[in-house]
Amino acid sequence: MPVRIVAVDDEDSLLKVVTYALEQEGFEVHAAGDAASGAALIDEVKPDLLILDVMLPGKSGLDLAREIRETSNVPIIMLSARGDEVDRILGLEFGADDYVTKPFSPRELVSRVKAILRRVGQSSDARPRITLGDLVIDSESRQVFMRGKEVHLTTSEYGILQLLGQHPGRAFSRAEILSSLWDESPVGDERAIDVHIHNMREKLEADARRPDYLLTVRGFGYRLRQE
Repeated sequence: MPVRIVAVDDEDSLLKVVTYALEQEGFEVHAAGDAASGAALIDEVKPDLLILDVMLPGKSGLDLAREIRETSNVPIIMLSARGDEVDRILGLEFGADDYVTKPFSPRELVSRVKAILRRVGQSSDARPRITLGDLVIDSESRQVFMRGKEVHLTTSEYGILQLLGQHPGRAFSRAEILSSLWDESPVGDERAIDVHIHNMREKLEADARRPDYLLTVRGFGYRLRQE
């Protein structure tokens, strides 16, 4: 079965370009022009990936992403028309895996889509199970447990945690973390790593303000605690 993608944007011309570019790569694309139609499509299609514009008629793409994250970990790429860092940070805080700023080339979007899908589908050569204190990372099932309870991470969050988990105690720069997630990353994306780490701490740490596991290496990046 082809990979199913739902794209939601109120610019019809952009939707046509995005649809054509993705279909040329063999993806099955379903398009909608507003949040309500997009939500209905998502329920019907059960897509493998979502592309959501930040600004949509009726309900914003940010609100739609937040609602989706309540029940699903499907990868989400946000589209931001204004190039405003606030929009990009909000998108990540609401559960998006990545963002692309308009105007963008279809090739850039396709590259981002493929990068996320590779991470979702790849069979890891890493250790099948990592246990650090109360944290368990199961690489075969792509599940994460903290204090015996499953924690639902986005695709990007899981990718970061698995990278740190393979080398507990080792400090990774933001640039190194980015390069492990994407083939290419535009200038300014390092801020996205900080947002992902913040979200992960909220999910994993007993006190996100005083983390025991996801530790900051000041002026450099992050590391996972070492037993």
